[in-house]
Amino acid sequence: MIDHVRDLASVRDATERLLAAAAALDNVSMAEPSRLPGWTRGHVLAHVARNADALVNVLAGRPMYVSGEARDADIERDAPRAMEVQLADLRESAARLEAQTALPADWSRTITMRNGITDSASRVPFRRWVELELHHVDLGVGYELEDIPADFLEREIDFLTDRFSGNAEVAATNVTDGTRAWPTGRAADKPEVTVSGPAPALVGWLAGRRDHSALAVGLTVEGGPLPALPPL
Repeated sequence: MIDHVRDLASVRDATERLLAAAAALDNVSMAEPSRLPGWTRGHVLAHVARNADALVNVLAGRPMYVSGEARDADIERDAPRAMEVQLADLRESAARLEAQTALPADWSRTITMRNGITDSASRVPFRRWVELELHHVDLGVGYELEDIPADFLEREIDFLTDRFSGNAEVAATNVTDGTRAWPTGRAADKPEVTVSGPAPALVGWLAGRRDHSALAVGLTVEGGPLPALPPL
């Protein structure tokens, strides 16, 4: 069962970790490439800040973004800013989101995300938590998938295997960390492939955060090659 109050506490913790990491950067390192192709660390932090404002819009019943083009333009506009400006924006946008979540609301209501995706309002805090944890890793400043809380990793595997479930372009796959198993991919009477490994490595694959050379270290694949997954 989704506990949005608990997730909001996790969002606060993850926000503080990211703010501490951003505060250790300078203008030179802010302009250096992140782990996301084509994005500097400034792009990553600008995106995280604008995502907070976008989720305020969602919870307030407004469109998440004016348009996809406007979203991209805002990130490009904000990416080159000085470290102090980035840090202040990250902190202030997080505070705006926290203030929105503190308002009386029906957390069981349906909200509309980007591209018309609908979900329960109660899942918005977890979606924000995802942004904070994965983009912290994307900064490439020493915070790795292995440093992310274990309960987040398990829930992210739940979330992503469900997202790819029924996708005809993804092989019918059994995903397992040795304790739990998650089916994903196209419908089939039995799995075509089994992907096994520790939770951080599974999230790295499912979230597109590790290339195949890194995956070879942490995952075991039986029945065929590691399935290619569509971008998130």
